[in-house]
Amino acid sequence: MFTKPIRGRTTAAREGDAVVLLIGMRVNHFWAVHQWLPVGLSMVRMLRELERDPGRGLLGRVLLTASPRTYYVVQYWESKEKLYAYASSPEMLHHGMWSLVNRKERAGKLRGHVGLWHETYVAPEGGYESIYFDMPEFGLGAASGVLPLEHRGRYGKDRFAHRSGSATD
Repeated sequence: MFTKPIRGRTTAAREGDAVVLLIGMRVNHFWAVHQWLPVGLSMVRMLRELERDPGRGLLGRVLLTASPRTYYVVQYWESKEKLYAYASSPEMLHHGMWSLVNRKERAGKLRGHVGLWHETYVAPEGGYESIYFDMPEFGLGAASGVLPLEHRGRYGKDRFAHRSGSATD
């Protein structure tokens, strides 16, 4: 899908904290397709589940490839509380998939075929800034919308200094 770029300079319109989850998998043995393919497909299913229910808190995501072995998703969340609620909710796919992974690991069935990882960051307001030049909405900008750069400041230090409800919005 081609998205038309927005001319000029923009910045993410995010107000408040930015919650970023990096989550992915590493294929350790390519021949063990029966182990890593279900993991990859489950991530796609979880993303679809979250996109069908925006109230769960996922604002946006970017799928990335770090290498032929490593795939991950950058996710932007409304809050860490909504992220934790999704991850621990018994009726959501993540809870069931993580239980399955734990059972397979205890039974020795994974045997290092696939690696899983995640990192979560909460950047408080004033702890992040962004700039996009002739880009379609992307990353945090796609998750929260974009504003003309002048609304938050021409320089990174000005955008870092932005606070919700300030006169520049």
